[in-house]
Amino acid sequence: MRRIPLHLALLGWTLVTGFPLLWAAISALKTDREILTSPWSLPESPQWTNFARAWTEADIGRYFLNSVLVVGGALGLTMLLGALAAYALARYPFRGNRFVYYLFVASMFFPTFLALVPLFFTVQQLGLLGTHLGLILVYTAFATPFTIFFLHAFFRGLPSAVAEAAFLDGCSHAGVFFRIMLPMARPGLISVAIFNFLGLWNQYLLPLVLNPDPDNYVLAQGLAALSTSQGYRGDWSGLFAGLTIAMLPVLAAYVVFQRQIQAGATAGALR
Repeated sequence: MRRIPLHLALLGWTLVTGFPLLWAAISALKTDREILTSPWSLPESPQWTNFARAWTEADIGRYFLNSVLVVGGALGLTMLLGALAAYALARYPFRGNRFVYYLFVASMFFPTFLALVPLFFTVQQLGLLGTHLGLILVYTAFATPFTIFFLHAFFRGLPSAVAEAAFLDGCSHAGVFFRIMLPMARPGLISVAIFNFLGLWNQYLLPLVLNPDPDNYVLAQGLAALSTSQGYRGDWSGLFAGLTIAMLPVLAAYVVFQRQIQAGATAGALR
């Protein structure tokens, strides 16, 4: 009985956060007339062609592939560098270890918008403005501190006896890291990878400033450009279809890795 208010509050929060997603998905199956005249009703006849039109005519497909390339490259680089740095800071004592660790932690509190101007000129001078590589490197720089902070606790909590046994068997430091420590830290790796994916996939401010080339627009930029043009074209069904396409990877990632996210977050808290 004492948990009923908690469950009611969680149910209310679920409705508040889930209803806009459901409404957007339902609107993606309507005609423009149905969206404007009966926005809260179900579609009379599902318009599946809205998704095909959004993918081709509205260039959502190109924006989607650009996002996959940028986020995939940044996520892979972030996980590699973040795991290496977190492992070194957690398992190898050296002078300045804690200073370096807290320097990474402190960088998490640095507002992104304060770095936009120097970032713009830095990326421009490197010749990477409006390129996928430029976005990948910037995304990696912003996501690595959180990755180090998250994985540091996992590597500190792993048993040292396993690593020592591997060293006695002739395994190198790189072998211990890639063959023993990384598999043991799998829950944390999956959890932080999902968190980074969500943040990078929904990123809008950085590509808005650093990616002015329309051919290289990521999904957030493409949807913003599409929504701006609706005042002239009125393709609202295509817009909602594009929004639904943008939501699908995030929802799919959470549904597939839901248990790993919860297990990783709990393990991180316990450590």
